[in-house]
Amino acid sequence: VQLQASGGGLVQAGGSLRLSCAASGPIFWFGTMGWYRQAPGKERELVADISRDGNTDYKDSVKGRFTISRDNAKNTVFLQMNSLKPEDTAVYYCYTETFTDPWTIGDNYWGQGTQVTVSS
Repeated sequence: VQLQASGGGLVQAGGSLRLSCAASGPIFWFGTMGWYRQAPGKERELVADISRDGNTDYKDSVKGRFTISRDNAKNTVFLQMNSLKPEDTAVYYCYTETFTDPWTIGDNYWGQGTQVTVSS
């Protein structure tokens, strides 16, 4: 299984970025997908995730600013980030839960990380 993330970059505070992460591989289907982030000197934290049927969960500090979505046909998860703040600066990692058959959860897989930098 491979995850290819894209869309990071440098943006001014108040700006927007859209992250994408495409998953591929010999898996029955991809389950919950989402994004974590890790800032320098801090632990990796969950930003948002979305189940296969579209249920979402967000870190409190990004609610109302970030929107997670997915395209099951393309095995791709998106993170639309608006009203960005300097404290959103981090490396963002996508991940996916996998299923080896309709009832059996397999391993989780991670993307390579994409840098998001928000200047003040």
